[in-house]
Amino acid sequence: MVKKLALLTLTVMMVVVLAACGANGKNEGTTNTTGSTGSNKSGAADPSPAKKITIKYWYAFGEKIEEAKQNMVKEFNASQDRIEVIAEHQGNYDDLHAKVQAAFAAGDAPAVTDLEIASTGVFARSGMLQELTAFADRDKDKVQLDDFNPGLMGNAYVDGKLYGLPFMRSTPILYKNITLLKSVGLDPEGPKSWDELEQYSRVLKENGKIGMTLPADIWFYEGLVAQSGGTILSEDGKAAAFNSPEGVAPVEFWKKLASEGLIKIPVGDEAGATADKDWANQMSAFKFASTAGVSGSLEIAKGNGFELMTAFMPANKSYGVPTGGCQLVMTSKSSDEEKEAAWEFITFMTSKENTIYQHKYVGYLPTRMSAVESDEIKAHFEAFPQYKVAVDQLEFARPRPMETSYPEVAKIIKEAIEKAILDPKVAPQDAMNAAAEKANKLLSK
Repeated sequence: MVKKLALLTLTVMMVVVLAACGANGKNEGTTNTTGSTGSNKSGAADPSPAKKITIKYWYAFGEKIEEAKQNMVKEFNASQDRIEVIAEHQGNYDDLHAKVQAAFAAGDAPAVTDLEIASTGVFARSGMLQELTAFADRDKDKVQLDDFNPGLMGNAYVDGKLYGLPFMRSTPILYKNITLLKSVGLDPEGPKSWDELEQYSRVLKENGKIGMTLPADIWFYEGLVAQSGGTILSEDGKAAAFNSPEGVAPVEFWKKLASEGLIKIPVGDEAGATADKDWANQMSAFKFASTAGVSGSLEIAKGNGFELMTAFMPANKSYGVPTGGCQLVMTSKSSDEEKEAAWEFITFMTSKENTIYQHKYVGYLPTRMSAVESDEIKAHFEAFPQYKVAVDQLEFARPRPMETSYPEVAKIIKEAIEKAILDPKVAPQDAMNAAAEKANKLLSK
């Protein structure tokens, strides 16, 4: 699941200043970029074979996500003998981003890292990322940028320049306990709208259940704003737009349902875990979660004896959903040899074959159109339609904001939503107006 971001613009600025005092980021003994057999031009054995180029790859999240990443790294290392990738787990996205910043300042950043898409602007504009446009132009026949799903490319560019390739990408989707819905006489094809979600939740409450346990997650909120016809920020990204009627509508909807006991909105660091637990234990019929959780959720449903189906997030004026997940990026202080090795690794990890593999293993979106159109994925969708929903929902997807201050703005929005929902005396419009005032001070800088 996509996690919340808490990177402060001030922190990034400090990192950039510190980075000027850091080392050059080069690894010793990594001068070879072409030799892979240890032979000289005459074909005789080289008495001193060139050393492998060793690069670090830092990634987020564990369990099946980590297993998939480690498996692909092992395959890459075994596929050639010139480059050795050392893959290291660094916690969630917040943890990973903070560690990459600190390592960059110390001159020891990984050559390649996962980067949650909404933070691409912060990292690129601070000078921490290597622009990839020249690499992609040079190797256009190999990388095939136009093969990536267009709905996933919005966060790959910053100020018109390419900085990342889509990797483990996601959208939030609706997870449904079909067994529970049938047991209380509800049509398992729904709910398809906000009104239907409310109606379903009322029936579930009458039967001792709740519709949904829902963290006030900024990612889910972005989706509901899109469904209402609004945007989080102004078109130029310099002012808040979330205090518009379209931005306030989701908060009013959540507050109404929560106040009547139709949904539960937990807060704190364990809010997401609480939502997962209530759904797994069949206390709630629905949950919003990343498509990355399809594989694991199918296992939970099977183990707990109920049927799982997935669906679009219920619509308001229309369907709408933010994209999420990470892309692979290259840090800017590596040596030229390390950058070439990093590029080779990035193109391997984002290939058609690997997007098929990680989609089937975890549930993340198949990022390439050639993968979606492959016989292997078509057969997979036929057998497990739960995986196909997120791909179909991309028709209504929009990129996340990438303004430098957005991670901090997102935190302000989340706090305002929680305050409006939890405090009966606070009107959603007032809470969002106050949040917009704070956000505008950051966005105008």
